[in-house]
Amino acid sequence: MKPPALLLVGHGTRDAAGAAAFRDFVARLDAAQPELAVGGGFIELSPPPLADTVAAMVEGGARRFAAVPLVLVAAGHAKGDIPAALAREEQRHPGTSYAYGRPLGPHPKLLQVLERRLDEALAGADRADTTVLLVGRGSTDPDANAEVFKAARLLWEGRGLAGVETAFVSLAQPSVPAGLDRCRALGAGRVVVLPYFLFPGVLPDRVREQAQGWAAEHAGTDVRCADVIGPEPELAELVMERYQEALRGDLRMNCDSCLYRIKLPGFEDRVGQPQQPHHHPDDPGHTHGHGPHDDGAHGHGPQSHSAHGQDAGHGHEPGSGAAASPGAPQGEGHRHAPSR
Repeated sequence: MKPPALLLVGHGTRDAAGAAAFRDFVARLDAAQPELAVGGGFIELSPPPLADTVAAMVEGGARRFAAVPLVLVAAGHAKGDIPAALAREEQRHPGTSYAYGRPLGPHPKLLQVLERRLDEALAGADRADTTVLLVGRGSTDPDANAEVFKAARLLWEGRGLAGVETAFVSLAQPSVPAGLDRCRALGAGRVVVLPYFLFPGVLPDRVREQAQGWAAEHAGTDVRCADVIGPEPELAELVMERYQEALRGDLRMNCDSCLYRIKLPGFEDRVGQPQQPHHHPDDPGHTHGHGPHDDGAHGHGPQSHSAHGQDAGHGHEPGSGAAASPGAPQGEGHRHAPSR
């Protein structure tokens, strides 16, 4: 029996280079795993849409899928949009099933790449005199933002750095300039701005622009910008690790601080909220347009997920984590049950 196909799911970007990097990574992984069907698609903004990828893989004989979200933190896309999109594909292709893996980071393999990007930016300069500003994309999900802080702390430990601070380029504070202000106030003479992003895109470009703008106004601080993680071997190894986890049902999702299950201050209305997939503009079922937004920098209002379509999602029973197969009766939507 053939092993389940590996389906990589990305959010999408308006940046052509970023979308091309995702597609190239999928192609490389496919070539490296000849015994395995590998495909990848986006839930919005970029081709190919997830629906096209799944349709092509089903036509090629795939019936069982293990989907890995190619995202670093468990924000709204990983918790709601992608599982709901998979449920929609399960309905479109009767007889298919989907196991769903967890997001990628923070993970030691990614920390290894971040350390390498740091050293590239330092170009031989002393780590002991260097403060790192790790910049994530930012989210309205407190749990997702906390994961970036965790990655920063793990990066700091044992690497001989003066310190590692955290900032976000959208939707959350501190901003990149505020983060640099904090580094300077703490006495940093050299700061490496390290983007916590997989591939190029609108937001990594914005991180660099904001850092360079701040540096131009603070000539006394040596500010250096590192590159994104990129399609490194460690990333491919981690994706395969997440694939195997999904097949074993070993998901270890962090439900203890999930705003869809726990009443976090200021987010009480999110508990049990139905989730619906984004509609890719190239998807045949797409019937409406999104307002302008860039790579994940758009916010969802309290009811916006339920306005994103009528296709079904899947449900989480209390304490279950992510469902292995996201099927649900049509129109029900993806629901996170409150913790009890």
